[in-house]
Amino acid sequence: MSAELSEPNAFTRAQIGWTPWLPPLTEAELTPSHIEALIDAARAKNPYFRLLARDPAALQHRTLTDKDIFYNPEGGAPRADRELAATAVSRANGCIYCASVHARFAATYAKREADVDRLLDEGTGADLGERWNAITAASVALTATPVAFGPEHVQRLRAAGLDDLAIADIIQAAAFFNWANRLMLALGGATVPA
Repeated sequence: MSAELSEPNAFTRAQIGWTPWLPPLTEAELTPSHIEALIDAARAKNPYFRLLARDPAALQHRTLTDKDIFYNPEGGAPRADRELAATAVSRANGCIYCASVHARFAATYAKREADVDRLLDEGTGADLGERWNAITAASVALTATPVAFGPEHVQRLRAAGLDDLAIADIIQAAAFFNWANRLMLALGGATVPA
């Protein structure tokens, strides 16, 4: 981190920034191929996506996967549960930036701000009610090491009311964000906005 940048020291739902350690492409350097890979042209404002745009094919696949996991409305887990999985993974991995983004989404979609704040403040062992506890436990087990996730997590998710498609959505959200956190943490760091 640069001496001028201030890193956040606590998990929060507040909007925070992210600064890359490697130079991203500038907006002026983005070609039509880069813009197409961004999927959403507004992402050209974001340094993370401009950094990933150095490999447009990988960025396009990454973004399409992300959008399908989190925005696909056809069956499966509600968006709030998917966002909770991403928040729990980000909290477990120490990715303050990703936790803030997905905590805002989880709180908005679930209308459970106090529970989301409890997860951020107390960690992944916070009591959030059985459904969210089951989602958090499964997400964290998968994050710690994939073999830590097992049939007991699937049974607990089923007992909490998730069907097989919803369980698959939770697994995909947790797995994707485990990877995304590690990539983001390796390429830069969270910053407090000026």
